[in-house]
Amino acid sequence: MSTTEPAPSSGPGPAQPSLSPPGARDSGAATLDVDRSDAEYRAWLKDAVRKVQADSNRSADTHLLSFPLPETWGIDLYLKDESTHPTGSLKHRLARSLFLYGLCNGWIRAGRPVFEASSGSTAVSEAYFAKLIGVPFIAVMPRTTSREKTRLIEFHGGRCHLVDDPRSVYEVSAALAAESGGHYMDQFTYAERATDWRGNNNIAESVYEQMKFERFPEPAWIVATAGTGGTSATIARYVRYMQYDSRVCVPDPENSCFFDGWLRGDDEASVEGFSRIEGIGRPRMEPSFLPSAIDRMMKVPDGAAMAALRTLERTMGRRAGGSTGTGLWSALKIVSEMAGEGRTGSVVTLICDPGDRYLDKYYSDDWLAEQGLDIAPYARTLETFLATGDWTG
Repeated sequence: MSTTEPAPSSGPGPAQPSLSPPGARDSGAATLDVDRSDAEYRAWLKDAVRKVQADSNRSADTHLLSFPLPETWGIDLYLKDESTHPTGSLKHRLARSLFLYGLCNGWIRAGRPVFEASSGSTAVSEAYFAKLIGVPFIAVMPRTTSREKTRLIEFHGGRCHLVDDPRSVYEVSAALAAESGGHYMDQFTYAERATDWRGNNNIAESVYEQMKFERFPEPAWIVATAGTGGTSATIARYVRYMQYDSRVCVPDPENSCFFDGWLRGDDEASVEGFSRIEGIGRPRMEPSFLPSAIDRMMKVPDGAAMAALRTLERTMGRRAGGSTGTGLWSALKIVSEMAGEGRTGSVVTLICDPGDRYLDKYYSDDWLAEQGLDIAPYARTLETFLATGDWTG
């Protein structure tokens, strides 16, 4: 889907070609010269970029939390807590990068609306940055998006455009942007390229900086779920760029095509359904998903993700969203393999967003029953593993 690139919103009328100065020696052809510089727009742009960068400068780094495991295993598990960002999720980093990318490319203009196709958390963060620089924001989301996310988008000054078919969010966003003269942010295309993966305090650089005084400072595995694929691409590229030996694992939920597309090397893979785990899993292979940089993938049952959320709450007193549960299940499975093989080391995964956004879903027994999700077998697997070291699932 192409990105709308609106013309400047203000400035002089149509530019007239200027001819070569008198006396210039040429073959007689005029030099065509069109100047579209706009002092008013550049002043607005400088202020907008300053505001976004100031937000980053005001924000402290997110915490790296230690998950309790038996000391005798010789394995450490950490969770990078991205829920402490100003807008409460990992997507705050992405939204900041996307706004800087759109501003510096000349795509975001004063007074013109910004649109995004989202399952919620990115839209919450983008609404925050849109309000920060004073442009309207409209999130195009599935009607099934949690009520708390729609409330947060509106709290930050955005509006929600809900659609019945989740697969239509791309086309609807692009169409609304074209009709209004606004800009379709298109996180699923630009996530991997808007972030500076070589460093500049991206999430990967932050993890390694925080790990440097731990007993195993270079993680054996970093586990990151994928929605756009931007986070896993950033981490994987940074690992290679810095010549680390860490491996990257991407867990995929049910009703998502990423695992099958990665397994078969099929960039056209798709599924008819839509992920129940908001924020991750997609019905198509997104442009920002970078299969060639990923070492390992897991297909994680949604029931396992829900069980992992309850394990996190029981062991650490933290509630988190479904993407965190999906990643934690995979991270614990990797820990079990390392323990079974007698290997020591560290594993890092993410707390992507807080659980209070999903109280009517992932923490509701009624919702689990409606979805036909039986989490009991997965809960027993985790309970047995943490008590005995045996993985029975």
